[in-house]
Amino acid sequence: MTGSGMQSDAKADWDSRIAIRSDESREVELPDLDPPAWVTAVGGAGQVTVDWSLVPGAVGYVILRGTGSEELVPVDHHSGDILSVPSPPYVDTTCTPGTAYRYAVASVPEVTVHGRPGASAEATPLVADGKVPGLRLMVDAVAEGTELQRPWVPMIGSERLSQLLCKDLTGGREIGGELEDALRRMHDEIGVRTVRAHAIFHDDTHVFGAEGYDFSVVDAIYDKLLGIGLRPVVELGFMPRELASDPSRTVFGYGAIISPPASYERWYDLVRALVGHLVERYGLEEVLGWDFEVWNEANLEVFWSGTKAEWMHLYDVSAAAVKSVDERLAVGGPSSAAAGWVDDLLAHAAAHGTPVDFVTTHTYGSPPLDVQASLDRHGFSEARILWTEWGVTPRHFNPINDSVFSGVFLLRGMRSAAGRVEALSYWVASDHFEELGRPPRFLHGGFGLQTVGGLAKPRFHAMSLLSRLGPVELPVGFEGDGGGSLVEAWASRDRDRIAVLVWNLTLDQSKAEGAADLTREITLSFAGVDPSWQASATWLTPGAGSGGSGDLVAEAAALGVGEWPTEEQWEQLAASNQLETTPLKQSGEELTLTLQMPSAVLIELRPS
Repeated sequence: MTGSGMQSDAKADWDSRIAIRSDESREVELPDLDPPAWVTAVGGAGQVTVDWSLVPGAVGYVILRGTGSEELVPVDHHSGDILSVPSPPYVDTTCTPGTAYRYAVASVPEVTVHGRPGASAEATPLVADGKVPGLRLMVDAVAEGTELQRPWVPMIGSERLSQLLCKDLTGGREIGGELEDALRRMHDEIGVRTVRAHAIFHDDTHVFGAEGYDFSVVDAIYDKLLGIGLRPVVELGFMPRELASDPSRTVFGYGAIISPPASYERWYDLVRALVGHLVERYGLEEVLGWDFEVWNEANLEVFWSGTKAEWMHLYDVSAAAVKSVDERLAVGGPSSAAAGWVDDLLAHAAAHGTPVDFVTTHTYGSPPLDVQASLDRHGFSEARILWTEWGVTPRHFNPINDSVFSGVFLLRGMRSAAGRVEALSYWVASDHFEELGRPPRFLHGGFGLQTVGGLAKPRFHAMSLLSRLGPVELPVGFEGDGGGSLVEAWASRDRDRIAVLVWNLTLDQSKAEGAADLTREITLSFAGVDPSWQASATWLTPGAGSGGSGDLVAEAAALGVGEWPTEEQWEQLAASNQLETTPLKQSGEELTLTLQMPSAVLIELRPS
């Protein structure tokens, strides 16, 4: 079979099985959580903002809606993944302006279930009247402030790292060299510290040699990574052919084996040998800073052909192997899809005395849930929380990945995660990514923050805006239509600069191309700022040229780019691949600007 045929088969297999959870049998008892004590709903132009009280023990909440006497059903923001959100408020833009709705909220103890909804609140989204609604955003520039948390810094995702050694070309560009450049840019420009990727035990790393274990390919991979200044998050998987109980069970175009081992004793020996080798090669003090994660998304049938109990045994054996080298080495999981199996792993570990130094899980299309509640329930309150995959969509080749919407979505998620998770790892750094086939064209809806050719997509631009926030977070207040729900902000201070990142976004992906009735005029006030300070604005907005900033899709369309740019077009795209910064005529304590949905702007104030 040809390579393209194998990739087509892999995609068909993926599409047919990606939503099938592998084993939902559960031994752990989940709490019966009360609904929020109160809920409010306020209609605005094109939206309803729902707010509610927090419930102890909830990892998230589901918002339900109905009209008249009809049954309330969960609001679907079309993410293709879970509908739960971690905290209030929630802006509903899937509603029809002028229609009266009832809203209720249910607590979520674990992602696959939710409790009973509480009392409902009524609201009607307003019909646009041709005027742009206004809201006020207040920054206390002289507040003491707190340390600004940066959940994007600890980790980024990547295609399997053996691709660093690949000399093949995609779009005329060398895969390995460009993937290395993309990871280096994440480190140098964004400050990212670690990389998490699949398949260190895949057959292309050849860990079984003629005379036992051979980690020379692994060494070449990690040497490159450490040379960039990055550390690996070592995902222990997939199953080497020599150990697989059923090597015919695979995933992805490159045929990663997803079966349990034929011998757990041999799996233990392999993991112990790898970890011991890494300590010997790089030194114990270095490897003590690495994390060892067990498998990937075993709660999906497409990634694990065994049962939940078999995976729990795999976790026990893997953790024991890692700790046998040094008890201080960090191991964790369940590395699950859609926040699943967290309670299951923690209950199992508590019952069997298995170590869990950190908890890992994934979600797409929503901010990450607050799984600290699960850790507290099972006695693992001190374990770190690492979201080792997160993004705007779980779908490969989805145009939303290349959009301005996805960049602004990244801002919303990082702000939500700040202070409650250690890492929120965006999946992935580069479009040199081939789980279901290599990129077929330049802008193909790939997961990467950067394209083949190393150009920044809106999501990379969003990362760069985040990296420009100062070290001290300042309090922000809102008044007006959609303030704090549709429009959010993150304010900061340096020694001689105020930087405020403001964005306008709904989670509703049916409006990814924009919605005129969600445009807002925003007045920003800066209490305590010297009125002589000068303001500048750096924009991330849809459109090309003077009509937009950072929208690579629009820029490519304006140049008439086909499947791949010509050499001249590569140069033109590279020259325009930056955000536009403009001085603002307004200065001092108050500024006014108009922000469409989706878009973002970084306002910086400096002494004149």
